[in-house]
Amino acid sequence: MMKRNIYIPYAVFLMIVLLAPMFVKNPYYLGVLVQVGIFSLVTMGLSLLMGYAGQISLGHAAFFGMGAYASAILTGTCHWSPWLAMGAGMLITACVAWFVGTPSLKLKGHYLAMATLGFGLIVNIFFLAEVDLTGGPSGYTFARIPHITFIKWTIKSETSSYYFVWGILLVILLLTLHIIHSRVGRALRSIHADEEAARAMGVNTAQYKVGIFILSGIYASLAGSLYAHYIRFVAPDPFGLMESVLLVTMVIVGGMGSIWGAIAGAALLIILPEALRFFQDYNILIYGAILLFIMLFLPGGIFGGSQMLWLLIRKIPGRRQEAKDG
Repeated sequence: MMKRNIYIPYAVFLMIVLLAPMFVKNPYYLGVLVQVGIFSLVTMGLSLLMGYAGQISLGHAAFFGMGAYASAILTGTCHWSPWLAMGAGMLITACVAWFVGTPSLKLKGHYLAMATLGFGLIVNIFFLAEVDLTGGPSGYTFARIPHITFIKWTIKSETSSYYFVWGILLVILLLTLHIIHSRVGRALRSIHADEEAARAMGVNTAQYKVGIFILSGIYASLAGSLYAHYIRFVAPDPFGLMESVLLVTMVIVGGMGSIWGAIAGAALLIILPEALRFFQDYNILIYGAILLFIMLFLPGGIFGGSQMLWLLIRKIPGRRQEAKDG
């Protein structure tokens, strides 16, 4: 039953991903979907940390930026293979996440939020100040960042970028689904529900919290590397405080207790501004109203709201039958 619960939604999602380019032929909109895939990688890791382990992070854009800058510098300056650069970026990020997470995850609530916020600001200042290494405020030019080559396939076009990014996301998604339905996932949920009780039951809470913090950082680093090789330009602005807040908002809007919700939240907050361009001066008001509606009336996010709607639909035939019998 557990495998069925994992694989059926995954198979449906796989078919949607594979067929999407047949209906979305405009290169610009395909590029938007590529960005949805990249940000979904970050939000999946953040969902594991926030929605399952109950630990907040306001500095995850720093991990995103570390992956982007590592790939950009190692390929553009040191002429490494993009694959080696991505691996190095994830390794560097994992080490930094361990260094930061070990002391900071002993904190709780707003103290933890402030600690991760400070970490994110420090990393962003580093990106700005180290002009010789990162290019400073001007960024790292696209001319020096190569395209990724997969076997003999160079990822250049929007269609190839779409399939490449979403192919990686599908692999990571399957891995993540197995994690949350495993013993590790049960331990994370127990920590979220009651950390003291979980510790009393023999769960090594410190180890699990640091471990999931590192894993979520690795997800963000991988997404940053894909972002760097797709955009072929990196600058400090997309990895600052507001980006961290946006990532947290994506997870909350999509539904914190669901990996599918993390993907839905990323998709909504990236696609919605594009869809609202037609409303010109009113697009910001409509965008804010939609987010406010979700926050107020869908506390479980998009995914939680869709589950409630599905349950109501399933109850309708039963109610009709009861009405007839009555």
